[in-house]
Amino acid sequence: MKILVCISKTPDTTAKIAFTDNNTKFATDGVQWIINPYDEWYALVRAIELKEADASAVIHLVTVGGADADPIIRKALALGGDEAIRINADSHDSFYIASQIAAVAKEGAYDMVMTGKETIDYNGSSIGGMVAELLDLPFISLATKLGISGTQATINREIEGGEETNTVALPFVISCQKGMAEQRIPNMKGIMGARSKPLKAIEPVAIEALTQVVAFELPPAKAGVKLVPADNPEELVRLLHEEAKAF
Repeated sequence: MKILVCISKTPDTTAKIAFTDNNTKFATDGVQWIINPYDEWYALVRAIELKEADASAVIHLVTVGGADADPIIRKALALGGDEAIRINADSHDSFYIASQIAAVAKEGAYDMVMTGKETIDYNGSSIGGMVAELLDLPFISLATKLGISGTQATINREIEGGEETNTVALPFVISCQKGMAEQRIPNMKGIMGARSKPLKAIEPVAIEALTQVVAFELPPAKAGVKLVPADNPEELVRLLHEEAKAF
């Protein structure tokens, strides 16, 4: 079984967010970069578990980005990936990124393409579905459990008010979320071994991006807390009517 796991480089959740160039670019100075947690904790770790259950399984990693993404790819290799492909392109357009991944997936003839449900920076949750459409494969989103038996997979996913169980034949595309696996930390053997695992940089296929970033905008600063004396319910009612915002 050949598995392709999509990896994205994202800012650490504690990073201070700021923008440059008239608010058209993310300010990267001093930012710590990590593997997108949904890609790492759920998609990649579940792929590793499948490989542990089937020694013939192979895990390839793919990411779209520049050479500055290499350290996070090496971490993914240290966790348990066998080899990695970095598509040498810099784009925030979901269709462009999905097209690059789909081109790699098509050439590699993978049995399964795995992604996290979304990235923690853009929260688009669109890559998996686009990759599946471009490959003309079934797509199961928001998966919480995945079992493989021969050429058949059983997948549980969250739906409104409950859970749905699907069966699908390989190959397919799946996006993973909490419940799929538990976070792992690379051990020393994995870290040392990752240095010699193949990491191939390839040039992107010719695809026109469909969107571009016009501007970023920070959310408004939170207002201070207002304390209302217990003996003044009228003021509390006024504030709820006039100043409180619905969420």
